[in-house]
Amino acid sequence: MKELFDNVSYGCSKLVTKKYSTSFSMAVNMLSPSIRADIYNIYGFVRFADEIVDTFHDFEKKTLLDKFEKDYYEAKETGISLNPILNAFQHTVNKYQIDDELVDAFLSSMKADLGTIDYFTKEQYDQYIYGSADVVGLMCLKVFVNGDQKKYDELKGPAMRLGSAFQKVNFLRDLKNDFELLNRSYFPNLDLGELNQQSKEIIVKEIEADFEEAFVNGILKLPVEAKFGVYMAYRYYKKLLNKLKKVPSQDIMEARIRISNPMKINLLARSYVKYKLNLI
Repeated sequence: MKELFDNVSYGCSKLVTKKYSTSFSMAVNMLSPSIRADIYNIYGFVRFADEIVDTFHDFEKKTLLDKFEKDYYEAKETGISLNPILNAFQHTVNKYQIDDELVDAFLSSMKADLGTIDYFTKEQYDQYIYGSADVVGLMCLKVFVNGDQKKYDELKGPAMRLGSAFQKVNFLRDLKNDFELLNRSYFPNLDLGELNQQSKEIIVKEIEADFEEAFVNGILKLPVEAKFGVYMAYRYYKKLLNKLKKVPSQDIMEARIRISNPMKINLLARSYVKYKLNLI
């Protein structure tokens, strides 16, 4: 019975989300039940692709990623895959008519991670962030607006800015791991051995501008089914950025900033109060 298999597939995507990211799981749990499964399905797909390039060091990553891509497009075409993560994702893609361009851009950025990245030019940096983060936000936006193309077009720019902000915070937080373990330096023309306070402040201001645009022109205008969950993710990443701002530039390569579980619960409680009081 296909329905049973689909439900098992959705359960796998939910499990992947909960095991890999407690913070994202918390945010998804704040979404309307009607859209949670589709967001889990999107996360499962992007997480597995990311795992291929970031952690499967003892395997032929390019072969795995190429097969993952091929299997996905076969699943999209046929409407089924024995890989439960791909089966769940293709269901969401077909349900909301998520454009191939978004998936292609994401996979292109994952392929960029297969090689050594000394640093990106500004153009490469923007293209990578678009593929690795912005398009994921756009996939989720397709779900949030439930097929309303006018609303999608209105919120597309802010959704991309929010995805960019999240990714840049991740870059700043993971500088040491990216540079020393994965041979990557994403920020344009930045020598991580010479990171100074001025360079760090430029990066932080860029992220803050992304957050401001995303909040004012995006989050505040989201449908009620998605608004609080996205706001929670926004608050979490803003908290991460504020902690990173306090770390001196010369120490940031050694710092591993995280938000503790008690702090996440505190964030959730304070965010919920603001939401219920219509302060967002």
